Amino acid sequence: MTQPLQAATAGRIQAVDALRGFAVMGIILLHNIEHFNFYSFPETSGMLKALDGTIWDFLFFSFSGKAYAIFALLFGFTFYLQSRSCARRGEDFKNRYMWRLVLLLLFGFINASFFPGEILVLYAILGFVLVPVRHISDRALFITLTVLMLQPLEWAKVIYAAINPAANPEQMIFSLGDVYPQLGGTDFVEMVKVNFVTGQLASLNWAWCYGRVFQTCALFMLGLLLGRKGLFSSADDKLLARSRRFWTRTVCLSLPIAVVTYFAKQFIFSQIDNPFMLASVETMVNSWYNLAFMLAMTGAFLLLYWSFNGKIMSILAPYGRMSLTDYITQSIMGSFLYYGYGLALHSVCGHTCSFLVGIAMLVVQIAFAHWWFRHFRRGPLETIWHRLTWIGTRR
Repeated sequence: MTQPLQAATAGRIQAVDALRGFAVMGIILLHNIEHFNFYSFPETSGMLKALDGTIWDFLFFSFSGKAYAIFALLFGFTFYLQSRSCARRGEDFKNRYMWRLVLLLLFGFINASFFPGEILVLYAILGFVLVPVRHISDRALFITLTVLMLQPLEWAKVIYAAINPAANPEQMIFSLGDVYPQLGGTDFVEMVKVNFVTGQLASLNWAWCYGRVFQTCALFMLGLLLGRKGLFSSADDKLLARSRRFWTRTVCLSLPIAVVTYFAKQFIFSQIDNPFMLASVETMVNSWYNLAFMLAMTGAFLLLYWSFNGKIMSILAPYGRMSLTDYITQSIMGSFLYYGYGLALHSVCGHTCSFLVGIAMLVVQIAFAHWWFRHFRRGPLETIWHRLTWIGTRR
């Protein structure tokens, strides 16, 4: 690999790592105020209750459905980078990638033992969708991801509801509420067992019923497409100018769409009486709103990063480089802090207190990441993942 290519890759990854760190930051703050999907909170009153509500609304408005979407977008982009690197060595990344997904599934199983709402299992399963599309044309890839983003299953449900107005089949067979007794209990083994089985079934069931399966696949493909187009690149002035133009246009288009959708969606929902149809329309409109908001957020972040040469925002880059380690360790810490087998803070920490705990966890993780990368090339779990991915080689 030539020196200019090394510089280009490093420059692009620095901005992307900071963006990934931003997404993980949003995830850790949301998970804390949710008590890691254990919706048990103490009673508050007065100013504290008002502050609790403000923090809850602000964090959900800012990150719910958006942070995970950035994460999914960058998952597809990382696939592009790894595939391109292998192609330049005359190798096909397909088999290594599928093995890498199997390893991610195992990491997801570990995470699922502590946190019933984790996403690694879903990503490991859906990640296989990139294999058949990795060599198709940009046009075909764009059409495919657009069809998926339009939520074809929800459209089918809407048509079904229109034909059969009385139909209202149960969609959520498994519920996270089924794991609450064990989350609040003191038996660690029972908590792990119910999280691993019922918690994961409920999480996957939720993803299927609320459009996350189709949207995640679409975002994986969008990340791949943006990678092909070099639209995360700032390797030289020409590429940087091109990336800036694209993301400026993206912000100018997606932000108004997000604003209009935000104010229009409640009116749209109020016009639908059929509960089965309403659920599907809510899923579609909310997924499109989150997509538009996420693209505006991503574009704004990258434009600010490039405009100020990564000052301040680059503090998140090391954090983003070890996102797998961040994600799993925050689940372990969060379950110990909030669940009954640990400190059981769910009974004393309202949204404001949990938000402050989340900030403390974030600061600790960021400080650890900065220290770690002064001594090592990859994060702890990232090192294991890398070595097992390339087992049998010298990489």
